[in-house]
Amino acid sequence: MAMRQTPLTCSGHTRPVVDLAFSGITPYGYFLISACKDGKPMLRQGDTGDWIGTFLGHKGAVWGATLNKDATKAATAAADFTAKVWDAVSGDELMTLAHKHIVKSVDFTQDSNYLLTAGQDKLLRIYDLNKPEAEPKEISGHTSGIKKALWCSEDKQILSADDKTVRLELIKSFETPATINSASLHPEKEFLVAGGEDFKLYKYDYNSGEELESYKGHFGPIHCVRFSPDGELYASGSEDGTLRLWQTVVGKTYGLWKCVLPEEDSGELAKPKISFPETTEEELEEIASENSDSIYSSTPEVKA
Repeated sequence: MAMRQTPLTCSGHTRPVVDLAFSGITPYGYFLISACKDGKPMLRQGDTGDWIGTFLGHKGAVWGATLNKDATKAATAAADFTAKVWDAVSGDELMTLAHKHIVKSVDFTQDSNYLLTAGQDKLLRIYDLNKPEAEPKEISGHTSGIKKALWCSEDKQILSADDKTVRLELIKSFETPATINSASLHPEKEFLVAGGEDFKLYKYDYNSGEELESYKGHFGPIHCVRFSPDGELYASGSEDGTLRLWQTVVGKTYGLWKCVLPEEDSGELAKPKISFPETTEEELEEIASENSDSIYSSTPEVKA
């Protein structure tokens, strides 16, 4: 009998969560940043979901957020026509990069020296962060607003998207029962997780394409899903304003998940014991039934 997947629920945002990004593994663990339409990106401990701080300064919805590899810098993209770079340790704003339209995506190079931005003005921009006064390099070619742009191939290439077409050689495809908004590949290419319009998360075997698990936990469509750098969990962000952390291997002791083995003669199944960092599942369901527009608690509005 399969064990029940029990996610960690991270509340605090007051609007839909539209983007997530993990840092690399640092001496202090790894970290998670979330972008939200409430305009207040948040930083959390990656393996537990514990809130660390909120980056304050944007005057519109934040559509994209990322951390550099060692979690010392953060970058955000917003509807206020700016991208911002932050000190992820102190929470201080380091620079504001003005754009001509809504910015949807930001991504650091591996050495953190350059920042790639993209958005509704159909242009890719590359900023030299060591020369903030210099004009960025602009790359044109897109015919509509760019939703996502990422460095790839060791920062030698850029992958960007503005429509429903992928102009790359097809490697694999997966049949899903619902419209998918986001997918993430396990660091070791063992699994693929995806989520979308039916509020559910799906886990597939990358090699065979077999659906291994599916879980419904959110109260709205899933906008983003990402694997942690060690592959032990994946995070999802939703229209319901929450983030959830899910175990890749259910029942394993990791982070706040504690697997308690049954007595030899009790006949009971092992169950993961979880302490929720903020709002419990039952509390969310009760609040959601009372007011579907406000189903999460607020965190203090202070800098990291």
